[in-house]
Amino acid sequence: MKMLTSFALSAVSATIVTGAAVWSGHAQRGDLIAFPTDYAKGVLYSTVDRADNKQVRHLYASPRTAIDAAKAGKPLPDGTVLTMVQFAAQLDDKGEPVKSADGRFVRTDKIVGYTVMEKRPGWGKDVPEDIRNGDWQYQAFLPDRTPNPKAALAGCFKCHKPLDKQDFVFSWEGLRTTTN
Repeated sequence: MKMLTSFALSAVSATIVTGAAVWSGHAQRGDLIAFPTDYAKGVLYSTVDRADNKQVRHLYASPRTAIDAAKAGKPLPDGTVLTMVQFAAQLDDKGEPVKSADGRFVRTDKIVGYTVMEKRPGWGKDVPEDIRNGDWQYQAFLPDRTPNPKAALAGCFKCHKPLDKQDFVFSWEGLRTTTN
């Protein structure tokens, strides 16, 4: 009887922990996203200089229909993968980013990480409504293209949540106006 009681308490505890994980925002499923090895075959739709962390970021979208949808003011289609490649900026002797003739940061070849958001049917169903971003999921990858175990993916959901009018995408304007 003592063993049965112990088993029952373990089952109840597991249920409570699982429920708490879902409601606390741990329903993000970065594990659903594989590294998009063909990201560079997509559309390079924007380059962003980040002074705060001395990075140059290249933003890629695939498939091409994602760009077409944004240009039409429509939500991005299921299957869309947005990949941000984060490069270290070249620094001067004072540790400040070097700028090219056009005023943009000069990037190095050193990749400091990748961030990916991917949209698939049903991927948002288990994410609590207060942080759900439609059917988007997020994952961060290290320079070696393995998942970043320190990534706080719940933060991605919270940060993108207010952008529902532009399909939860910060770079919506870049998607909409790219000439690539």
